[in-house]
Amino acid sequence: MKKLRSQNWFGKKGKDGFIYRAWMKNQGTPHDEFEGKPVIGICNTWSELTPCNGHFRDLAESVKKGVWEAGGFPLEFPVMSLGETLIKPTAMLYRNLASMDAEESIRANPIDGVVLLGGCDKTTPSILMGATSVDLPTIFVSGGPMLNGKYRGRDIGTTDIWRFSEANRRGEMSQDEFMTAEACMCRSQGHCAVMGTASTMACMVESLGLTLPENAAIPAADSRRKVLAQMSGRRIVEMVKEDLVVSKILTREAFENSIMLNAAVGGSTNFVIHLLAIAGRAGIKLDLEDFDKFSSKIPLLANLQPSGQFMMEEFFYAGGLPAVIKELLPLINKDVLTVTGKTMAENVAYSENFNDKVIASVAKPFKKDSGIAVVKGNLAENGAIIKPNAATPALMVHKGKAVVFEDIEDFKAKIDDPALEVDETCILVLKNVGPKGYPGMPEVGNMGMPKKLLDKGVTDMIRISDGRMSGTAFGTVILHVSPESAAGGNLALVENGDLIELDVPKRKLQLHVTDEVLAERKKKWKAPDLGYDRGYVKLYIDHVEQSHLGTDLDFLRGKSGKEVKRDSH
Repeated sequence: MKKLRSQNWFGKKGKDGFIYRAWMKNQGTPHDEFEGKPVIGICNTWSELTPCNGHFRDLAESVKKGVWEAGGFPLEFPVMSLGETLIKPTAMLYRNLASMDAEESIRANPIDGVVLLGGCDKTTPSILMGATSVDLPTIFVSGGPMLNGKYRGRDIGTTDIWRFSEANRRGEMSQDEFMTAEACMCRSQGHCAVMGTASTMACMVESLGLTLPENAAIPAADSRRKVLAQMSGRRIVEMVKEDLVVSKILTREAFENSIMLNAAVGGSTNFVIHLLAIAGRAGIKLDLEDFDKFSSKIPLLANLQPSGQFMMEEFFYAGGLPAVIKELLPLINKDVLTVTGKTMAENVAYSENFNDKVIASVAKPFKKDSGIAVVKGNLAENGAIIKPNAATPALMVHKGKAVVFEDIEDFKAKIDDPALEVDETCILVLKNVGPKGYPGMPEVGNMGMPKKLLDKGVTDMIRISDGRMSGTAFGTVILHVSPESAAGGNLALVENGDLIELDVPKRKLQLHVTDEVLAERKKKWKAPDLGYDRGYVKLYIDHVEQSHLGTDLDFLRGKSGKEVKRDSH
């Protein structure tokens, strides 16, 4: 084993070594812990303001047990935590800030390898982005999904929020019933119980080869989650000895695998924006079209909400992601290296599918359509995305008149107005909810249906925006339109009554307005005053990239490395 990075701190003699070790000893650390043991950083996104990650103190203790057992020296440290349910204006605004926190914390400290603890939607990609830029031996431990919610004799999960909300708006569900369901849904620790963004991110890190097998689906309340954390603590010490750094695992082939496996499990559309950002940090060329290309040959195997019936608890009992990987071995890059030191194929050699109602086969898939479809045209010159398996088939080819909302406040003010000129053939268009425009690209793309249409029994219509939607949401929703409206994309020029054509099979999204008319509208267009002139948000607006690039900050792309350029002592 080559010289440990941590010895540049703890192995020094004289004043420098004295300073580095002495203050650490006030925590009761014996001197021999500093004599050549691999120092393992435990990057913890625990916070009481991030309920999905509220159990991470216990999880970190399990990791520490494993590190001690393997002869390492564990040191836990906090980074900014992003609670999807509470943080305003949107957690996505702070993903890049949290990634910077993780990156600088890992690089600046005497760490030889790192265990990343993440669960809630943005905590997983943010700390992985940061760790990828540093490129130390790294293993991920997810927090795990909640147990299924239970309401009036049936299972409920986050996806039901949208159904309950619309039933409440229609008067079919009383406020008391609504609040009863609220108390029944989140009945254990963990993140969303469905294949929302949090579970998608857990599947992402496992499909990239950055976790031990079964990481994605073990429920947070299941004792085996702690066992996996402890085993990960053991494994990271060995990874340091093997110099198994992130860049040896995050190859182009690993990213291709992740896209294919995301398609097979029906993962969130947010997957696109996060995987693009991680690829940018890893120096791997990944384009929006890759998501369409590698998804297209993969059917939907996992019958999970919001695209199907079951939730993550049943997914784990059925065999979890290893069962899906094994089913797809003929289609994926099975020989990629993983954190176990073995290939993806070797990791799942003994995996089984215990319930074909939850996990289908390639020969008899749950649905033929899966993954992400990328549509382009004059309304989305750099592309936009749709999740076909969450959409209404009859709307996949459609022409309709635009009903335009200039921003989210305009939408909220008008959507339930009986005077709103809209019918089920129209297309709702929401502007200025992109990376710069909101700022932060909130999950409002799955706009609520106009009440006058809900009252008629209409359950879906085409909705287009430069924003995102929750991984728990569904519908015929076009998202991530690039360039966004606040950056002067043609989305900003759409007017009420304009004809829009969506043709998902032909991958087309076209605004039927002539180039001459668009040019005239562009002359009159003025960039919105976003009202920020200081701090991180100003930095974000000035440097955030468009959604087809992953919305990272332009100066964060690529690796920064593990070297500390200055030594103050």
